[in-house]
Amino acid sequence: MSALPETLPVTTPRGWWLPAGVTIGVLLLLTAIFWPTFLSMEEVWARSETFAHGYLIVPISIWLIWRKRDELARIRPRADLRGLYLLAAAGVGWLLADAGSVNVVAQLAFIAMLIAAIWTLLGAAFVRAAFFPLMFLFFAVPMGEFLIQPLMGVTADFTVSMLQATGIPVYREGTFFSIPSGDWSVVEGCSGLRYLIASVTLGVLYAYLTYRSWKRRLLFSVAAMIVPVFANSGRAFMIVMIAHLSDMKLALGVDHYIYGWVFFGIVMMLLFWIGGFWREDDRVEPVSPPPVVLAETRGTGMASRSILPAALLALGVAGLWPMYAHWIESRPLPDMPALQVEAAGGWQPGEAFTTWVPHWIGADRQLRRSYTQAGHDVMLELNYYVTQRQGAELINSQNYMIKQKDPAWSNVGETIVTVRIDGIARQVRQAKMRGSNGQRLLVWQWNLIDQRSVVNDYLAKLILAFDRVRLVRDDGLSVLIATPYQNADFKTATATLARFAADMEPAIARGLDQVDGQ
Repeated sequence: MSALPETLPVTTPRGWWLPAGVTIGVLLLLTAIFWPTFLSMEEVWARSETFAHGYLIVPISIWLIWRKRDELARIRPRADLRGLYLLAAAGVGWLLADAGSVNVVAQLAFIAMLIAAIWTLLGAAFVRAAFFPLMFLFFAVPMGEFLIQPLMGVTADFTVSMLQATGIPVYREGTFFSIPSGDWSVVEGCSGLRYLIASVTLGVLYAYLTYRSWKRRLLFSVAAMIVPVFANSGRAFMIVMIAHLSDMKLALGVDHYIYGWVFFGIVMMLLFWIGGFWREDDRVEPVSPPPVVLAETRGTGMASRSILPAALLALGVAGLWPMYAHWIESRPLPDMPALQVEAAGGWQPGEAFTTWVPHWIGADRQLRRSYTQAGHDVMLELNYYVTQRQGAELINSQNYMIKQKDPAWSNVGETIVTVRIDGIARQVRQAKMRGSNGQRLLVWQWNLIDQRSVVNDYLAKLILAFDRVRLVRDDGLSVLIATPYQNADFKTATATLARFAADMEPAIARGLDQVDGQ
């Protein structure tokens, strides 16, 4: 008995031409079918420096696959219909995301469908061998903006703590703080998201190319996530200290950003330099023996012929979801009367007492009115969305209390709190607004979906998406109430909002029923 060869022979690649051509064709057709989803990614790459690297992800993935061409050539391409399960699951995810206008989830589902199609047409062995290059495609999705607020909080916490540790007195409200030399605020650009996205993308790629052990790859990738967060906090503290010590002459304007990028570049160079001490790229990457050797056999011909029905099945399964989504989108909007809410509980219409205007867009019906009772003023704003669609969504990143760097108003603290309304504990989104004229407002906001209060944005999106695809009511109402306060009478303001909500909620419910025709 002769021994098996250490290396499996690579035979003619002719058996790959048809599967490769069909797979490329299917991927291009899927991109055409889901063109609006692909275009939504490209638009973000074009306008945002944070995600401009998205243009490079597909070429890098192709290059990574090309590097493994010898190993991949040993695998016989073989249709695997199990990939259709992943394709269908990703399609359902895309449909829900499209119904809820959650672009990021739709984009992730689109990438998953591309990978599922490759699995269906070329088999599980190919996907295992090209696992990292395929997974790297997910970096093309411009995601991570949900981290902006937490990162801003981390940066503010670190900067203020370090300033206090150096003996500099600090007065802080939310992400705004003042020191003797000037006033500062941690805005979106200071969150460090751009550094984090760049570090993670480069770090994961560096780990894959430099190490052969998956343990080392994982550890370096985790380091690439943690280091930029602390580095950005250090950068913010450094900029404040430079400005403070230079009597607010340095680290402002253009050099503010130059210092940040130079500091980030140094940090990344140090990270890669330290990681280089354990590099393993001089070793041959272990290759698991493929199940079959590519050869010109009858089995290969049968596998090649089976790819055509698999391609049609993949396109059919993927094409169902945009067809259904288009049908949902084409339904006409219902007729809606004006949104009316009658005063109740002793509250009477009053004069406007603030210049602050919440930023909610795309509402089908809107009502903003001031009320008064026994010397207490409350502003009520209702934004009603009869159905969820792009640009007219109850939950939208463009719906917020105030825009960044507004000249007249600042949001000095926003969080989810539990309050008691009519004796019942409920969650609301609470914000503290500070005006340049000295006025302060306490704001509560919640959403009414299916006759219940929902504050969590992710849960609200999921409920509305399920309602929409099930062809039931997917309307929603944003309820926002605000009252003036001073630090000394914060409890009074809280009690005023709780009393107003308890008194007016029945009237709001009646007004909502009139609008949606129930």
